[in-house]
Amino acid sequence: MANTNLKLLGAWFSPFALRVKIALNIKSLEYENIEETLYPKSQLLVQSNPVHKKIPVLLHGDKPICESTIIIEYIDEVWNSGPSLLPSDAYDRAMARFWAAYIDDKCILAMRKSVLVEDKEARKAYLEEIEDSLVTIEGELQKCCREGKGYFGGEEIGLVDITFGSLLGFMGMIETMNGRKMIVEEKHPCLVKWADRFASDPNVKGLIPEPEKLALQMKQRKAAACNCTKKWKSVLNDQAFCSEIMNNALVFTFIFFSFRFLGCKNNKHFLYWLVR
Repeated sequence: MANTNLKLLGAWFSPFALRVKIALNIKSLEYENIEETLYPKSQLLVQSNPVHKKIPVLLHGDKPICESTIIIEYIDEVWNSGPSLLPSDAYDRAMARFWAAYIDDKCILAMRKSVLVEDKEARKAYLEEIEDSLVTIEGELQKCCREGKGYFGGEEIGLVDITFGSLLGFMGMIETMNGRKMIVEEKHPCLVKWADRFASDPNVKGLIPEPEKLALQMKQRKAAACNCTKKWKSVLNDQAFCSEIMNNALVFTFIFFSFRFLGCKNNKHFLYWLVR
């Protein structure tokens, strides 16, 4: 039975929520998984993360912790028995944070843009940007391999592995949508072996979403966004509606400043007039 003291607000398609799931599994922590639809966002999510209103959020009792990397570090510090998610050495820990930030800043940004952009030339540029970042990550992994490490963090899965590994499903979706492989043996021999080893780990196996399922979900989200845009365009093209809105806005603005000019400093006077 899940530990009701730990609850995760996430979504099956979110690589950020996936990171937290993997970290919780590595620490052998039971938790209640609360699937968010995001459309609309639940009241629990809004209350738990009022600043960004985003997943994932880990609820530890009545304490919400937000942002995937911060959550992973929190888990590692609070439940410090068992496998460590970050190195014990200060310099190695700093390097792990550096590479996790690099993956978020370079890979994820380019991956998002490659999916959302419609122009083929622009998409091609973003795909090349992804490939460049993969070459850089491959270089770092090769250093780890030369030192006899199976993962970025050593012999066990760590922060960098979780951060990059959470993108494997998303990477597969991009490959499916564009008909081209991103991680290939010729350019990324260490990454190819690492990806197989990471995905087959008992703490990860079965959690990475299928690329085809992600691609379908992404198409549905883009279609919903397109329909919303069309509705707004039809509203904005309604000249009578826009004219009425503008006229009302001008009237309210004129009356508001008239009240101020006549010495009514308190906004309550204006509001009182408005609701009469």
